[in-house]
Amino acid sequence: MKKVAVFGNTGGGKSTLAKQLASATGLPLFALDKIKFQPGGAEVPHEEYLRVHSELLKQDEWIIDGFGCVPSTWKRIALADTLIYIDLPLVTHGWWVTKRLFKGAFVNPEGWPEDSPILQGTRNSFNVLWLCHRKLTPAYRRLVADSKDSKLVYHLKSPRDIRRFLASVL
Repeated sequence: MKKVAVFGNTGGGKSTLAKQLASATGLPLFALDKIKFQPGGAEVPHEEYLRVHSELLKQDEWIIDGFGCVPSTWKRIALADTLIYIDLPLVTHGWWVTKRLFKGAFVNPEGWPEDSPILQGTRNSFNVLWLCHRKLTPAYRRLVADSKDSKLVYHLKSPRDIRRFLASVL
């Protein structure tokens, strides 16, 4: 495990899992939301995001958490030796987005840039939930099924699966 892609729908706990995995393995962690957005929530120019993402992929070791954009996601997944796909029921993703909204009143959400606007981020997350579920979830599921022979794949389908996975690496 040297190049780890953590991915899945919004609100699934990717950033929390990635942070704990980085702590346990010593691998460097890169949260894409902190690369794609500036403190305060403004988006960086897309070309700059792509440049930084490409530089990350050249490193020998990494844990990369998040989405970024479709092309960067597929590049990252192709280069990763380990895939961690968080594939919770849609209602769980929605509930966790809601929980993040309330927690965000007190602490910055894990993996988000400092001073990110929690209401705008939550609205964006709710907009992404169904779109990701319809468009990306089927592709992600095919990808992890097809990658089991060539990569280390963790397909986490429940909060219990997440806890078991973390217990196995911590």
